[in-house]
Amino acid sequence: MDKILLGGGKEKVYLYTNMLNRHGIIAGATGTGKTVTLKVIAEQLSDLGVPIFLADVKGDIAGITSPGEMNDKLLDRIQKIGIEDFDFDSYPVEFWDVFEEQGLPVRATISEMGPVMLSRLLGLNEVQQGVMNIAFKVADENGLLLLDMKDLKAILNYVNDHSKELQRQYGNISSASVGAILRSLLLLENEGADNFFAEPALDIKDFFKTKDGKGVINILTAEKLFNSPKLYSTFLLWMLSEIYEELDEVGDLSKPRFVFFFDEAHLIFDDCPKPLLEKIELIVRLIRSKGVGVFFVTQNPTDIPDSVAAQLGNRVQHALRAYTPKEIKVVKAVSDTFRQAEGENIEKQIMELSVGEALVSTLDEKGIPTYVQRVLICPPKSSFGTIEASKRLSIINSSPHYAKYSERIDSESAYELLEISAKRSELQADEALKDEELRKKQLELEKKEKELLEKERKKTTTTRRTDSNFDRFTKNMMSTVGREFGRVIFRGIFGNLKK
Repeated sequence: MDKILLGGGKEKVYLYTNMLNRHGIIAGATGTGKTVTLKVIAEQLSDLGVPIFLADVKGDIAGITSPGEMNDKLLDRIQKIGIEDFDFDSYPVEFWDVFEEQGLPVRATISEMGPVMLSRLLGLNEVQQGVMNIAFKVADENGLLLLDMKDLKAILNYVNDHSKELQRQYGNISSASVGAILRSLLLLENEGADNFFAEPALDIKDFFKTKDGKGVINILTAEKLFNSPKLYSTFLLWMLSEIYEELDEVGDLSKPRFVFFFDEAHLIFDDCPKPLLEKIELIVRLIRSKGVGVFFVTQNPTDIPDSVAAQLGNRVQHALRAYTPKEIKVVKAVSDTFRQAEGENIEKQIMELSVGEALVSTLDEKGIPTYVQRVLICPPKSSFGTIEASKRLSIINSSPHYAKYSERIDSESAYELLEISAKRSELQADEALKDEELRKKQLELEKKEKELLEKERKKTTTTRRTDSNFDRFTKNMMSTVGREFGRVIFRGIFGNLKK
């Protein structure tokens, strides 16, 4: 059975690899040694051929690419724990970065993120979440791909413009809610999220790689990303859900297929809406059957909801400081989560731990929680601290995934299709307007033509009436002239005869 040497105290303490899919927690105050514990576990998993994901929020994990160097403190720790054949080593690494500055680009599509996580990311209220769900539903029914931010804006504006038609099926859609979502999107863009929502989207299976027999350690450069806590935590949760969705079930294995370290895990549970919390609980519970282990790394273990914490079988608790009644209450609550041997005062020990020490309770090879032990954590084999920019760049450029992710793609999606549809409607409206104007002109011409014809008809009728009167007058006049003329001639002839 493979196992990881975590440290030693009265005896050596191990993490059994067949129990790593039962998850774990690494907790403790700032500066007490959580990062060293994380590195020790990650290094030994890599040695066993298990790929890993972890976030580097301080920039001090990148040194894992180089072997460490011996000093008096390390030598003293190695001797106290009783480690044999300790050799410094370096480990294969892939650097990733949402902002595309210190790692391979990490992108996701709007559709992959989904309405629930987006709503949490944007801080939407219940009504606004409803509008977001309607937008996704309308896009799905109309075959519109939501890939980037402009796609999401386009479908939201479409829903707003057609709200009267859609409300019969989905209920009221207020312009105020759509406007609030669009304003939240603008704020998100200002934080750099437009870099994240794009193609090509991350293929989560690219994390599942080995190199020269060692598991690749995938490091998310998160110093800048951590300044946007919601974006950071939502991204990590999206990644975890993608792993869950993409992998098939394999049951319990002798060692995990993949281990995911969720650093600063408390951020995801701050103001976490119920639907999202339920999704997290489901993923943590079911992802173990996919052969994946999850370690939550946080300062205060009570920040993890009980429904999630109950599923974390392997526990490493570094020192907690208690100066107020509230902090003392937290220490007591944490101590109660450990399986304690009779006579142990765990509450007191938590506050007395020195840097590099931890209280550890793991699951044995049969899945039974061990009694808590005070342990001196092993030193890492790799270097501490950051690496030179030139070395980081060399690792990025030589990555087998560089060609796949280096160039952004802008596929035809909702924005383009809705824009084409809008232009088509505009053209049709213009054509209809032109047809209407033409019809009006035709009617006007027909009206004028009728008016002219009517005038001509009236004119012709008047002319005919005038001609008839003139004819009768002429005939009468000619008749009268004829008779007078006849009398004159008659008188002239017969008058001469009489003479």
